[in-house]
Amino acid sequence: MQTERSARTVWSDLVDRPHADVLVIGGGINGLATFRDLAMQGVDVALVERDDFVTGASAASSHMIHGGIRYLENGEFRLVHEAVVERNGLLRIAPHYVRPLQTSIPIFSTFSGILAAPLRFLRHGAGAPRERGAALIKIGLEIYDSFSRGGGRVPRHAFHGRRRSRELLPALNPGVKYTATYWDASLLDPERLALDVLHDALEGSAGRARAANYVSAVGSRSGAIVLEDAETGEQVEFTASVVVNASGPWTDLTNEALGDGTRYLGGTKGSHIVLDHPELLAATGGREIFFENSDGRIVLIYPLKGRVLVGTTDLEHDMREEIVCTEAEVDYFFDLVRHVFPGIPVSRDHIVYRFAGVRPLPGHGDIAPGFVSRDYRIESAPLPGSDGRVTVLSLVGGKWTTFRALAARLADRTLESLGATRRQSTAGVPIGGGRGYPTSERQRARWLDEHARGLSRARAAELLGRYGTRAVEVIDAITRDPSDAPLRTAAAYSTAELRHLAGSEHVVHLADLLMRRTSLAFTGGAVGAAEEVARTVADVLGWDEPRIAHEVAAGIAAVRRAEPDGAAADAGVRGTTVGGAATGGRG
Repeated sequence: MQTERSARTVWSDLVDRPHADVLVIGGGINGLATFRDLAMQGVDVALVERDDFVTGASAASSHMIHGGIRYLENGEFRLVHEAVVERNGLLRIAPHYVRPLQTSIPIFSTFSGILAAPLRFLRHGAGAPRERGAALIKIGLEIYDSFSRGGGRVPRHAFHGRRRSRELLPALNPGVKYTATYWDASLLDPERLALDVLHDALEGSAGRARAANYVSAVGSRSGAIVLEDAETGEQVEFTASVVVNASGPWTDLTNEALGDGTRYLGGTKGSHIVLDHPELLAATGGREIFFENSDGRIVLIYPLKGRVLVGTTDLEHDMREEIVCTEAEVDYFFDLVRHVFPGIPVSRDHIVYRFAGVRPLPGHGDIAPGFVSRDYRIESAPLPGSDGRVTVLSLVGGKWTTFRALAARLADRTLESLGATRRQSTAGVPIGGGRGYPTSERQRARWLDEHARGLSRARAAELLGRYGTRAVEVIDAITRDPSDAPLRTAAAYSTAELRHLAGSEHVVHLADLLMRRTSLAFTGGAVGAAEEVARTVADVLGWDEPRIAHEVAAGIAAVRRAEPDGAAADAGVRGTTVGGAATGGRG
């Protein structure tokens, strides 16, 4: 595992051994999963990420692992089937972070949209959005449930009329005629699950797999990829037989840097806000509220970690522009909350965090963003200047839910290019802290009996929930540190725990801890805790006083980066640019 110093050691390793069979560019979930799959096949593989691992699109999801009922209307039955299978699989192999989630759809009409839906199916989303009534939603849920037969991990859907719906959710809009309730899965900690995927690859590869964050692919030269260390500016020419471009919405920009002006992507921006709002939290009844707004977009109100996540938008975006959650998007979110829970006031005072990302969707012409395919494909081309000796595989599309299956397909294409064969499947292989994770109360009690090791059962249980069975490593670090104490500014975390994360999880900057190794940013505690966290880990990362001050300022700026500058607004939020239903970004 890596401290900041050893992260630079990984860079030195790339410099000292500037070759691998495969170079993966992009440390989002799809790049990391492909990296893990190839490492499991014994491939000499390296991965570079220009920022921290799990930034970009992978850090901007709606925290959902879902089959994508909405995609049925696009006729994407293959994708829905694959997504449901993968959802059920993740419930088994990553139970520490993927849990069943009850989801309710408020419905305001009976037959609306029943005639328009076949036209949208035939035209692949063309045409104005129409409200979806109970009949259409019922048909969709029957099909959706059918994909879970023979291995389903969640209950079937249920329909309720007005009276029962109001009994279950008393704060609902009185105009709601029905609610449809079905089950998908929550993704409690996307960043931590992705880090588990990374650790699995590194720990199981006997040193053949190397991964470096804060390293960019900035060009190509005579068949080699030019890599640059963001911390020092040092460059190295790195050779590989296959280059996997998994840089998400930046795929075309990466290919442009490598000398190939592709136009594969047409990503759309999705934003979210996180509210500290006990009344709204209680109104959800512990379930996700997933519904259609008046403009035809599918949106959500989702209780998570004692907060309420509200999203998402679906706006055209130029990847050369800043990615922020605008004030107009915030107004849009408030409108949709009022649409479902009209008696519950919301304001900007309730916002503790906001984030935005761009979905790596394919180019889509005049198709409304909400109806653009969420499926993925792999494009193959020779690296310019390599005389055909180097193959570049570019991933177009991809979503959180299908990351394992997508990585398997991408790894198979890579193995084919190498003339190698697959040694083992990743299907059914537990991920990180999901190995041996106790899924019953009896198993949980036994695990705590065996591993609490001087900590209170409550504290050990908290760590188990946070890290899965990898909590054993954190517990060991805590019990070895007699000075361990809860943070004054964030009592849910302790000093030894944070020092362990800083020293073992590829941390380079304070923002890595605030936003991706912990939940401090999501729950709204990052700004207040920034200085204490920085001082807690300074000795581990070798930071002096000037560096601490720099990291605190930069960390707070990173947490606030998704906020607009001044009065920036996005007129497309209210429908002038976007006409479809938002479904991307949900996982």
